[in-house]
Amino acid sequence: MSEFTVTVFRLAFFIILWLFVLGVAGVLRRDIFGPRKARAGRKSRRGGSKSAPTPPSRPAPAPRPAAAPVAHAHPGTIRITDGPLAGQTLMLSGAPVTFGRAPDNTIIINDDFASSHHARISAKNGAWMLEDLGSTNGTIVDGSRMTGPIRLAIGTRITIGHTTLETQS
Repeated sequence: MSEFTVTVFRLAFFIILWLFVLGVAGVLRRDIFGPRKARAGRKSRRGGSKSAPTPPSRPAPAPRPAAAPVAHAHPGTIRITDGPLAGQTLMLSGAPVTFGRAPDNTIIINDDFASSHHARISAKNGAWMLEDLGSTNGTIVDGSRMTGPIRLAIGTRITIGHTTLETQS
């Protein structure tokens, strides 16, 4: 092999190696900080139209039956049914409950499929609401992926990675 061919192979290997490193850095950034949010003025700087972009149309989520409001005098509980923390129970009081890998969460889920701040349950208007906090792998509620905040009812199954939780009275 000529010296020129060896130099070309080295340069190609160097470029492929850096593309891999940048790809890994992008995946880690999305896992830590969540997906990027589009800025409103971005299109106008590129010479596009100044009107707000229209969001892509999505099918409407299936309607869920409304849950009975949970009174603060009789808080419900969350029971972990599957996963490494199976069997643990947490009473819902007025304070929000957070789930994720970070140590400042209420329930710490040590799972590669859980984000550092994955989801939150909080009381709103007398009902318990579940919100996904922009997690990478999403939150599964009763077998389907969440698309927005969901009102929790007794018996709702929440799956985060390999951990499944169930709301109880």
